[in-house]
Amino acid sequence: MNLLRKMAGLVRSFSVGDAKSVRAAVGGNASDAGEHINENSVLALSSVWACISLLSGTIASMPLMVYRTGRDGKRVLAKDHPLYRILHDNPNYDQTPMDFWEFMSAALELWGNAYAKVVRGSDGRIISLIPIAPSLMSVRRLSNGVIQYRWSADGVQHAENDTGVLHIRGFGGNPLGGLSPLTFARNTFGLARAIDRSAGNVFANGMRPSGALTFSEFLTPENREIAETKLTDKFVGAVNAGRPLVLEGGAKWEALTINPDDAQMIESRRMSAEEICSIFGVPPFLIGRSGEMSGWGTGLEQQTLGFQKFTLRRRLKRIESALMKQLLTPDDISAGVVIEFNLEGLLRGDSAARTAFYQSALSNGWMTINEVRALENLEPVPGGDVPRMQIQNVPITEAGKVKEIAK
Repeated sequence: MNLLRKMAGLVRSFSVGDAKSVRAAVGGNASDAGEHINENSVLALSSVWACISLLSGTIASMPLMVYRTGRDGKRVLAKDHPLYRILHDNPNYDQTPMDFWEFMSAALELWGNAYAKVVRGSDGRIISLIPIAPSLMSVRRLSNGVIQYRWSADGVQHAENDTGVLHIRGFGGNPLGGLSPLTFARNTFGLARAIDRSAGNVFANGMRPSGALTFSEFLTPENREIAETKLTDKFVGAVNAGRPLVLEGGAKWEALTINPDDAQMIESRRMSAEEICSIFGVPPFLIGRSGEMSGWGTGLEQQTLGFQKFTLRRRLKRIESALMKQLLTPDDISAGVVIEFNLEGLLRGDSAARTAFYQSALSNGWMTINEVRALENLEPVPGGDVPRMQIQNVPITEAGKVKEIAK
């Protein structure tokens, strides 16, 4: 409860989009393990890189569609809408849709916020979306209630209100921005960094972390200098592992060995990886960690479905809601325009699931043959635009009539 109250107080007292204010409030970006935490040091952790790459790459690979719903309730693809070209085909001059949404998704995972400058033409229509690094952004609410965004790029200062910046907020629910995992999970990341650094030091010393040179008599200053510097430089490190050590004058070398298993280094690294996976909501097996099975199911298939339902779905919904609220005009909303990710892209790699999906759609009449063929990038066929439905399951009292019709 105390932690929740502290987080709530921080959210109320600071502009969450102002990363400097948040870091100062919670004690800077140094972790309890003494590691300096920023986007570069965090991405150097293999588990963080794998989780963010998986999440952002999966989201970016799904087509983002614009639909228009008619008065009859039928929804059609709105390829003529200006936003379709931007969201689906060409967000800006420099990036493909995959590049743009991968950047935006990665920003959400690291900073809890994703920003893009909304560029409009002379007629007020949106013509491009240019991503902005969250580390450059400062967000505040003005006295008139308008949210202002300020950032600097290429030596130019920018200031826009909430109509000039697309702001996708992560977990936290504050209008000024989401909570940054870099800030609030810095101790977890810092511990993982410290464990990796310790493991690196052990292997750098050839799995012999330390040793002792013992002498039968007190050393002169000159001899102590030789023992502490020249012998260390010559014989310490993995590159010198197995090299013979020449000692004289009654000197003895006593190796102090340590087994990584005894120091629980391997176990600590595994636990750190699992903690990082829990922060991002990713099952460990999806990033190559063969740890304990999660509670989402008893098999990999059930865990994958759980990942889609409980991890991906809320991220997709967050992006869709932000796009519809901030980019659609009142006329678009009244015309039934909606923006959604096409989740069928997740079935591309699973031929069995895709086949079952299409079979259900065709046999129950909620998709036509040509609609299925279009999803598979196939040309339409004559007569393929008529919905079809199987009629073998009919009431017993109607069975004779159906048989007569069939004749």
